[in-house]
Amino acid sequence: MSKQPSTEFKRLELLPPYVFSVIDELKAEAAAAGKDVIDFGMGNPDQPTPAHIVDALTAAAKEGANHRYSASKGIAPVREAICDWYQRKYQVTLDPNREAIYTIGSKEGLADLTLAVLDKGDVVLVPDPAYPIHPYGPIIAGATVIHVPAGPEDDFEANLRAAIENSPVKPKMLFLNYPSNPTSECVDLAFFERMVALAKEHGIWIVHDLAYADLSFDDYQAPSILQVEGAIDIAVESYTLSKSYNMAGWRVGFMVGNPTLIGALTKIKSYLDYGSFAPIQHAAVAALTGPQECVEEVRLRYQARRDLLCDGLSSIGWDVKKPKASMFLWAKIPDAYREMGSMKFAEKLIKEASVAVAPGIGFGKGGEGYVRLGLIVDDERAAQAIENLRQMFIKDGLVVAP
Repeated sequence: MSKQPSTEFKRLELLPPYVFSVIDELKAEAAAAGKDVIDFGMGNPDQPTPAHIVDALTAAAKEGANHRYSASKGIAPVREAICDWYQRKYQVTLDPNREAIYTIGSKEGLADLTLAVLDKGDVVLVPDPAYPIHPYGPIIAGATVIHVPAGPEDDFEANLRAAIENSPVKPKMLFLNYPSNPTSECVDLAFFERMVALAKEHGIWIVHDLAYADLSFDDYQAPSILQVEGAIDIAVESYTLSKSYNMAGWRVGFMVGNPTLIGALTKIKSYLDYGSFAPIQHAAVAALTGPQECVEEVRLRYQARRDLLCDGLSSIGWDVKKPKASMFLWAKIPDAYREMGSMKFAEKLIKEASVAVAPGIGFGKGGEGYVRLGLIVDDERAAQAIENLRQMFIKDGLVVAP
């Protein structure tokens, strides 16, 4: 009799059920029943990639030399473009050969970095709530994660200092993400100065996810941690072109900063991949070095959507703080529904208002009591979503019918 292979996959056992899959199933059921679900659940840009970037891809794809294997750390022109972009935007000087690496989206770079430098017994500090790859990249790598409360009502810095002092093992790494996904919390350069000083005091690496660098609203400008003098001694920063340039499906990102960490990521990527299709990298060069008016158009679009959605929700009694940056609203569940929890509330919105949101619990225990709405819906559909929610609130007795 033949023996069956083992189905014990220990690394997968470290990962909890993916709560967003429940929402996806409910959306599919609603669509199958003929409902028009207005989906704010994902941070998935709804606009096309700017034409000059697409044109650069097309031209590069016609060159036969670009059809060969690429380089896992990115072709030289894209690494040079990355460093030039940092110089223009933040006045930060970087070495394209030692301090910059192209990644297949920022998520891949963050995950591979944790595989390269973390192991069983290592301790990593991660804000809670957080974008899932921030805690689960280290967990998949075998490290232990300490979740540091970082919600809008938390004192993250005090919590972080306490977590370091109380950790049974000296933490090896700290993840930061500002502007934050999911909370949209923002910081100033002085915050990063304190984080760098704290990390140097305790000998901790910092990994900062700067995915929403360009989506800053009103008078706010999101800083880079590498603007802090000496930050490069202990920090790297990750960025993605997905949001600023509407290139989510292209999977284009990069990581810059400390040469030791960049070298570690370069080494592990040399075993895992040969980089992305070279024409995509040439298109990334066009994005970073070409006309930047498209980025401003994206920023203004998200700002207008923020205003429309926040003002509309406020008009029906659901007050949501206007974020200073990012492409998300972090909305506290209305008092009348608070006891339901974020998962049941998100289910209710799909079933009774045909509106899909991301439940806060999907971003960690600290996300309970909130839902996240992506600013990925045009004005007409956003207005329809607000009306659908109004009708649900009327039915539930929260709003008086006109």
